[in-house]
Order: sequence, then C-alpha cells, then structure tokens
Amino acid sequence: MLEATSPDRALPRSRLSAVKPALEGEKRDGGVCLKASGDWLARTIGELEGLLQETAQSNLGKSITLDCSEIGRIDTAGAYVLERLKRDLSGEGRAAELAGVSARDEALFEAVRNAMDRPRPEPQKRRANIVVRMLDSIGRGVYSMGGEAVGALNIIGGAIYGAGYRLTGRTQRRPAAVFNQVDQMGVKAIPIITLITFLIGGIIAQQGAFQLRRFGGEVYAVNLVGILVLREIGVLLTAIMIAGRSGSAITAEIGSMKMREEIDALHVIGLNPIGVLVFPRLVALTIALPLLTVLANLAALLGGMVTLYLYSGISFANYLNGIRTSVDLFTVFSGLIKAPFMAIVIGIVGALEGLKVGGSAESLGLRVTASVVKSIFLVIVMDGLFAIFYASIGL
Repeated sequence: MLEATSPDRALPRSRLSAVKPALEGEKRDGGVCLKASGDWLARTIGELEGLLQETAQSNLGKSITLDCSEIGRIDTAGAYVLERLKRDLSGEGRAAELAGVSARDEALFEAVRNAMDRPRPEPQKRRANIVVRMLDSIGRGVYSMGGEAVGALNIIGGAIYGAGYRLTGRTQRRPAAVFNQVDQMGVKAIPIITLITFLIGGIIAQQGAFQLRRFGGEVYAVNLVGILVLREIGVLLTAIMIAGRSGSAITAEIGSMKMREEIDALHVIGLNPIGVLVFPRLVALTIALPLLTVLANLAALLGGMVTLYLYSGISFANYLNGIRTSVDLFTVFSGLIKAPFMAIVIGIVGALEGLKVGGSAESLGLRVTASVVKSIFLVIVMDGLFAIFYASIGL
C-alpha cells in the first residue's frame, strides 16, 4: 500500500508507531472546516469509521473544507477515506474541497481519484431463457478448453526443454529427485493398488462364474478374468487410483508452492519451474504406472484364482492352464501400452491445476478437486480411444 510523508512533517518515531487520527470541525469564513490530523493509515482509520459515517450524513452547510495540513502520514486507504468523505459531503447544493494537501501527497490523492472515477462494468443481467444459459455454459467450457490445451502444451514443451538440457549436460542431472518421486508415487502405492485390484479381480470372477453357470460355461470365467483384467481393468483401475492419489498430491504440492510464492522465487533465481518441479514428477509417473499396472494385473488374476477356487471349485492348475490358453502376448501388452500415456496425462493435469492455484486455501481445494476429476475423466476417455483403435485394426 502506498504511503506518503512530507519531509517537513516527518516525525522522529518508529514506523511501527502511529499517531491516532482525528477529525475536528469548526466554523470558518461562513462555512465549516474539518481539520484532519494524526496518521491516516490503513491500520488506524478503522477507529474513525463511525465518526466518518456520521459526518457524511450530517448537514454541515453549503461550504465545507477538509483541511489536511496537519496530517502526519497517509497511505492509499487514508487518501481514499478522505476523498470519499469529500464526495459524500458534496452534492445537493453543497460544495466540499480538500485543502492543505502537500505536493507529495497530491500524487497519492490524484491516483485515488483516478481509480474512483474509473467506470465499472455493469453486472450482466441474468437471462431467463434456460436454453440460452445452457448454450452459453457449453460455449464457455469449449472456449476454456483452448486455454487448457495451451497450458498442457506449455508444460510438455517445458519438460522436453528441461530434458534436453539434462541430456546435453548443460544442466545438472538430479536422479535423486526422480527416485524420490518414484518412491512416493510408486512404491508407497503398492499396498492399496494390490488390495483394490485383488478384490476387483475376485468380484469379476464371481460375477462371471455366476452368470455363465446357467449356460454350463462356468469354466470360461477364467478366460473372462484373464482377458478383461489384462486388457482393460488392470491398467484402468491403476490409473484411476494414481490419479486420485498422486495426481492430487502433485496439484497440492505445486499449488502450495504457488501460494507461498516459491514458484516466483524460482523464476527470480533463473530456474524453470516446469523443469525443476514438473519434469521429475512426469518421469516418475511414467516409470511407476506401468510397473504398478504389472502388479495390479497379477493381484487381480490372483484374486480371480482364489475366488474361482472357493466359489466354483476350479483348481489352481486348471485356472493357470486356462489363462495360458486364452491370453496371448498382445493381450498382455495391450494394457501396458496405455500406462505411459495415462501417466503423462495425469502428471500434466495435476501440474496444470497446481499452477492455477490462487492465494487462498479455497482455491487450492477447488484445484485439487478439479485435478482429480479431470484426470479420471481423461484416463477413461483415453482408454476408450485405445479400445476403438484396437478394434479398428482388428485386435
């Protein structure tokens, strides 16, 4: 906040101390003179709120002068309060003016006047037509997708740029940062990933056996579990879990740095935040998600094997033989191929939402929520696109 003190009125006291502001009235030359004194600062003018409101509503005559010659220090808030009081006292045949403003303080008052005279946009009238509102919302959403795409491309470009610098030796390689992120996003996620996929594999096996039993094909539940888990469910569940766990963590970490202005500090010291913060996380996700997908597939197949043994009496040997005959090499890799692409999408969305965080905790919470929702949505869309692609090439 701007603060001005005229040299001839400078007081030999600490900047932390302040003289209590005052406003006194007296009759002068057929009018009323309001003498302002003390320090009119943001931290002191709150004491005069009631007095200023009462003064603005009073009938003080046709000619009113606000004398500012005895003001010690004044900042933007003080200048705004005095200018607003002058305007409240003017009108209806009354004239109010500021007097005694020093040349140095005049620049501050002029800036306040210009800001108060600036035209303000009128609030948009709410349209009653629900169809128009719906189309307007869709249009705004589509338009905002352009900004999202540009931001994502900026992150991809910054990550590639940082990778090039590291590979050419112009920037110091920091493998510890990548390994730390792999530990946070991959190793520590193993228990929850394996538990969830084990249960899902068991549920798929039980439901498949239950539905096929009425047709006498209960044994084909093994084929159902193997193909469905390896092609779709394993990688999709893993990506969704990572989007909720690690994608939100990326947004929260980068968003917290944005709130504490650590991102700006990186710019100041000449470092690229994308290369320092985003690149290690993207690399770690690209490494961790395929490995977690392998573990998820094994856990789901194990869950299906245990369930079919207990529910349908299919032995472990018959289960493994059924998996071997129904699953080929493409089935195994058709799901794993999706994992790196899903990892990049999760990392980009998490970083992009983190960089959008404002200065409040509410903004951080909204961006974390948006990161998880967008990541899961894009992961499912990407899985659908891969399914269409595989079907189009006959696989």
